[in-house]
Amino acid sequence: MAEIEKIAGEPPSGPRVRGRRAKSVAEAPEMNFEGGATEELTEKVVYINRSAKVVKGGRRFNFSALVVIGDKKGRVGIALGKAGEVADAIRRGGELARNQMVSVSLKDATIPHEVLSEFGGAKVLLRPASPGTGIIAGKTVRAVLESAGVRDVLSKSLGSKNAANVVKATLKALLSLRTCENIYQGRGLEIKKIEAPKVPEANPTVI
Repeated sequence: MAEIEKIAGEPPSGPRVRGRRAKSVAEAPEMNFEGGATEELTEKVVYINRSAKVVKGGRRFNFSALVVIGDKKGRVGIALGKAGEVADAIRRGGELARNQMVSVSLKDATIPHEVLSEFGGAKVLLRPASPGTGIIAGKTVRAVLESAGVRDVLSKSLGSKNAANVVKATLKALLSLRTCENIYQGRGLEIKKIEAPKVPEANPTVI
C-alpha cells in the first residue's frame, strides 16, 4: 500500500483508507519527447486515478492517467491511459494523446476571442489577455493551455471540478476558436488591406 501511494505522486500520510483513491499530479515536471525531426512535444500528467477490484485472495488495483501532450505551437491532444501500473498507464496515455493531437486557432500568444465551453458538468470560460498577463488559470486548465502554446489568457472554471471534464471542456473551447481569416475564408471573401494614410508633406517656407 505504501509503495503504491508513493508512486501515485504523494507520500502516504495518516491512516490507510480502503477503497477508491484519486491523485492529482498536474504539478509534476514536464517530459519532452521528440516526435519527429523538428517536432518536440511536451507531456503533462494531469490526473492519476486508482481503482480497486475485490477478487478471491485480495484486491486487484488498476490505474488510469489523464495525459496532455502539445507542441506549444497550436497543436494539442489529450487521452486517458489505463494499466495495472502507473508507469504503463502514463505511457499508454501519452501514445494515445500523440495520435489524437488537433490544431487550434491562436492569435499570437493569446486567443482570438472570448469563449465559454461546457462538457458534462464542467464549464470553462476563456478570455484573451494583453501581452505580459500570463496564464491566469487553475492547474488543470493551465496544463492544456500551456501545451497548446497560449501564454496570455484569462480563464475561469465555473462548474464541476472533475479533471477529465475540465480538460475536455478546455479543449472544446480551444477548438471552437476562429480567427477572422478563417471566417472570411469560409464565406469565400477576401480580406481587404487598409493602407495607412500618407503624411502630408510640409510646405517649404518662403523667406
